[in-house]
Amino acid sequence: MKRHTSAWFGSVTVLATALILLAGCAASDPLAQQYRAGTGQGYISGDGAFTVIAEADRGEPIEFVGEVENGDTVSSDDYRGDVLVVNFWFAACPPCRVEAPDLEQIAQQFAADGVSFLGVNIYDQAPTALAFANEFGVTYPSILDVNSGSVRLAFAGEVAPNSVPTTLVLDRQGRVAARISGLLSEPSVLRSMITDALAEAP
Repeated sequence: MKRHTSAWFGSVTVLATALILLAGCAASDPLAQQYRAGTGQGYISGDGAFTVIAEADRGEPIEFVGEVENGDTVSSDDYRGDVLVVNFWFAACPPCRVEAPDLEQIAQQFAADGVSFLGVNIYDQAPTALAFANEFGVTYPSILDVNSGSVRLAFAGEVAPNSVPTTLVLDRQGRVAARISGLLSEPSVLRSMITDALAEAP
């Protein structure tokens, strides 16, 4: 486990009591309900399409650095050697609220396998991001990228500006191996992407 993980756990004061309760959070969330019903106004998201990139076709390792909600600084070097799932989100994004419980459940499922999760919050400051983590039981950290946009810039070409949420799977070298543009509607797709990345030779 990376050195920033333990510090992050201490910064989230209220965690979900059980993973089963997480689904209830999203189910009773007004923004999430509006999104499911197709009544959300003025929101642009990806269409849920996913891409898997063969090892031979992957680009260079992504290099990034940013500050998470508790003030710690994390960088791509902290995760090198792990499979890393990066989720771009913000608190008022309806599909982000819908998928949050699924992402947390998958993060817990693969934690013992050397898989790390990291959010990139593109809009909110720390209090809002922490409130979201408390509400949805999210235990992994998120970089706050609203002020500098440096992490979005590091992932330019991998994440479309108007496609939030976007979820990326990075291989152990830090290269983008797979991408889901928009809502994680089928958690099994992300599980398969992670399993495939884990199966690759270190």
